Amino acid sequence: MLLKILLLLSPLALFANEGGPDIVPRTINFLIFAAILLRYVATPIKNFFKGRTEEIVSTLKSIQDKVEESKKAKEEALKKLEESKILAKTIVEDAKKEANLIVNKIENDTKNELELLEKYNHEREEIERRKMVKSVVSEIIGSLFAKDIQTFDNKELVNIIMKKVA
Repeated sequence: MLLKILLLLSPLALFANEGGPDIVPRTINFLIFAAILLRYVATPIKNFFKGRTEEIVSTLKSIQDKVEESKKAKEEALKKLEESKILAKTIVEDAKKEANLIVNKIENDTKNELELLEKYNHEREEIERRKMVKSVVSEIIGSLFAKDIQTFDNKELVNIIMKKVA
């Protein structure tokens, strides 16, 4: 409405003062020009800046979303790292326990084997001693049979065998 009034008054202002200072007509002309300029240029400029502002806001929002995603990914990675550390500790502890069990089993197996070897050795010694006693007794008896056995009585025979065995 202001624009229509200014347009109607503009011819009067132009011809009102012919010889005097022309500041008033120039001011009115400037105001008319500014009003026309605002009418046709202001809206596209506003729209341009409004669109640019929206672009900047959406870009900023997408950047903030990416930052949040990065923070979440970092937190997940740190959580997985802690879980991995705990799992590694558990694995090391289990490996130590397993190693101790294996060492104990080997010690027990070795101990049992040594006991069996000692038992076997004692049995072999006993067998060898009996063989030796038998061979000594058969040697003595053989030598006695070579001599005349009739001349010895039982006591003498036992004494001879005991001397040979000892």
